Amino acid sequence: MIDLGLSKLALIGVVALVIIGPEKLPKVARMAGSLLGRAQRYINDVKAEVGREIELDELRKMQKGMQDTAQDVENSIAQNFSSTQDELQSAWHHDDASEYVAHPSHLAIKARDFRKKKLLKTSAIPTWYKQRHGGKTRVISAAARVAKYRPGSNKLSSFF
Repeated sequence: MIDLGLSKLALIGVVALVIIGPEKLPKVARMAGSLLGRAQRYINDVKAEVGREIELDELRKMQKGMQDTAQDVENSIAQNFSSTQDELQSAWHHDDASEYVAHPSHLAIKARDFRKKKLLKTSAIPTWYKQRHGGKTRVISAAARVAKYRPGSNKLSSFF
């Protein structure tokens, strides 16, 4: 920026007063001020545009980096998936695969045993205590309870 002190501004003002004259000096000063303001706004607009372009360029670089990273992750996942799929297919077609196949009867027995064990673990009162003191040892559904204990279910009853 140009270094203008008070003495230099006074000298410029005196020279302008002598050259332009006192009648036209205010109009010229106003026009010079408006031109200077326009120039400053134009420079600020150019600076802002350059700043936006730099930020946009940085964002493009960041986007490119993210896309490359995402592509690498996608490729590694696809590679791991294909290798796992190949391993599973080779294990499926292996000769000893028949040893690992469970029969439906074994699955039903295991499921029944699992349910019994889970009921015993989650029950608040142990089975031996229920049997000794006459508590319920079996749970029946609400529909079965209604059918069993509904009054007048065996005979026809009327309201009157």
